[in-house]
Amino acid sequence: MKKISKAVSLLGLLFILVSGTIDLDDLFNYETQNIPSYITKDNTPETNLINNEITTLGRVLFYDKNLSENNTIACASCHQQAFAFSDPLTSSVGLNGGNTGRHSMRLVNSRFSNEEKFFWDERAASLEDQVTQPIQDHVEMGFSGTNGDPNFNDLILKLSAIDYYQILFEFAFGNSTIDEDKIQKALAQFVRSIQSFDSKFDEGLEQAPNLNAPFPNYTPQENLGKQLFLSPPPNGGAGCVGCHAPPEFDIDPNTLNNGVIGVIGSTTEVDLTNTRSPSLRDLVNPDGSLNGPMMHDGSMTSLLQVIEHYNNIPNNPANTNLDNRLQRPGNQTQQLNLNTNEKNALEAFLKTLTGTGVYTNEIWSDPFDNDGNIAVIGNQLSANEPIFEKSITVFPNPVSTDLTIQIETGNYRVTIYSLLGTMMVDEEISGTKKMNLQFLAKGVYILKIQDLDSNNSFNKKFIKY
Repeated sequence: MKKISKAVSLLGLLFILVSGTIDLDDLFNYETQNIPSYITKDNTPETNLINNEITTLGRVLFYDKNLSENNTIACASCHQQAFAFSDPLTSSVGLNGGNTGRHSMRLVNSRFSNEEKFFWDERAASLEDQVTQPIQDHVEMGFSGTNGDPNFNDLILKLSAIDYYQILFEFAFGNSTIDEDKIQKALAQFVRSIQSFDSKFDEGLEQAPNLNAPFPNYTPQENLGKQLFLSPPPNGGAGCVGCHAPPEFDIDPNTLNNGVIGVIGSTTEVDLTNTRSPSLRDLVNPDGSLNGPMMHDGSMTSLLQVIEHYNNIPNNPANTNLDNRLQRPGNQTQQLNLNTNEKNALEAFLKTLTGTGVYTNEIWSDPFDNDGNIAVIGNQLSANEPIFEKSITVFPNPVSTDLTIQIETGNYRVTIYSLLGTMMVDEEISGTKKMNLQFLAKGVYILKIQDLDSNNSFNKKFIKY
């Protein structure tokens, strides 16, 4: 058998170990994603602009089941990448088999909306306000502080005891202290980073002289559907543009309810408070199947069913909050009188709003491995951390037994972390030191040396073989 060189073996080891890792030296680019020039809406607050370090933390939080009381539910459990960050179920499963009261809204392009409020009933004033409410819900993630649940402070204590969060919060915010404001900022940044602008519609808009002109890449049916979407009733159009203006296709902030007033699991109750909607982009998967049932109660399971609803709005006396754009003179509701060809054309057009990248792009994917573990490697500190000014040499690398830290006399703290963020070594030294690392298992580790006088830090990855 041919002998494999030590260097090749170590490279193989490194490749295996970085599966399911966050490399803080090689972050995904969330800050400067390509946004088409015709997209003009952006509800990102100046106090929480997208930042690669913080958004990376947000990605980990979004997928981490530790954010639920019994470690079974993550944000991503109800907002799945494969379904444009929605749920194929009518109501999502929460803790202990409980179910959410409304369908989980798609999160794609949440940033590009005039409507800054969140939830179907708009009870959250901002995305920052929204992202921690499911965590504090008794049914959803269980840190409610009611019904015998732990409260949000208990979650903070729980996360503070997890080694990789000590690294990630320090990396993102410059210190490892965890609080709700930081969690909100990180989760909101990650959700705002989720975007989809690679659809057939986007390709057509770039080729056409304007939105109203026929798109050269569209079929005649799709162009008819676009015309119906943009044209107002009663002039032969469907008037969808009145509430879902392209090219963002977000919801007008001033809408009332859309005539769907049902409650999941009930045939008698009504709910008039649902006035928000996700963007109409990515209603369907690239294969044309729905990204879960539609409306807050998940009562519609096809695009044609939705189109028929707007074609013939139910005249329900119990609905005292119907949007006036869906009403007609004489206390009547909207009747578009679309024929079958027109309904099919609208369906065909809506399917052109679906992209492809949002379903597979790794920047929005689960960073945990199949066993629920995550490895954090690379620089552990913020890019704004002061430079380590003292001369330092660490050798050998890779190391088998003894690692030498050659440094001038001073006061230092030496810590070594595993890929999973577990602290393996923590001691103080006063100068050059030879450390016996024979007890460490083979793998990749992070060495951190902190100057206790200046608080500056030095960080280095090394391999133990």
